[in-house]
Amino acid sequence: MIIKKHKIVNLIEQGEGLHLDFKFEVSDPAKIARSLASFANTEGGKLLIGVEDNGKISGIKSEEEYYMVENSASKYCDPKVNFNSKEWIITGKKVLEVNITKSGTAPHRTPDNNGKLRAYIRVHDQNILANGIQMKIWKKLADNKDIKLVYSDDVSILLEIFRNNNSLLLSQLILMLDLSKFKIENILAELIIMNIIKMNVSEFDSSFSLCDPTE
Repeated sequence: MIIKKHKIVNLIEQGEGLHLDFKFEVSDPAKIARSLASFANTEGGKLLIGVEDNGKISGIKSEEEYYMVENSASKYCDPKVNFNSKEWIITGKKVLEVNITKSGTAPHRTPDNNGKLRAYIRVHDQNILANGIQMKIWKKLADNKDIKLVYSDDVSILLEIFRNNNSLLLSQLILMLDLSKFKIENILAELIIMNIIKMNVSEFDSSFSLCDPTE
């Protein structure tokens, strides 16, 4: 007889990643808020509370866990992050599953270690600070204006550079172009929105390359 694994067990076995984060408990509302906002700002995801980093199910201690998540979402996220949740009993222990969908009102900001509101995104299994280009993308999308590509000399030079290079860091582009960082970020943001350029974000720098038209 084949015993079917619980869906939460299957999730845990996948490990933390772009759409999944484990939390032993809700002890720091600001940290929980950062995870909630990061998922909402990126592609959505799940928080499993009552699960340790190594995947061991420890269980939540009380009903207060839900209310602490709710407090984090409403008081530590600006604007508030919407979520839904469900409790599961697995091997006698209670796990709180918190589901966050991708937001249409990004960016959601949360306090950093100094209490300043910052926007974070989810990259692999980390919540990292959104870069200047991502902030410009959100602003342009929020403005609800049609973005039309103007083939200025600056745009033409930038695209030619990408045709001759598979991938480039923002720091490399700044050295290669006789343009301000702000102007380069602004052009890249528009090209990303138009699916001409794709951005690969990391904790320390971001790389850019031409989108594959066949994808």
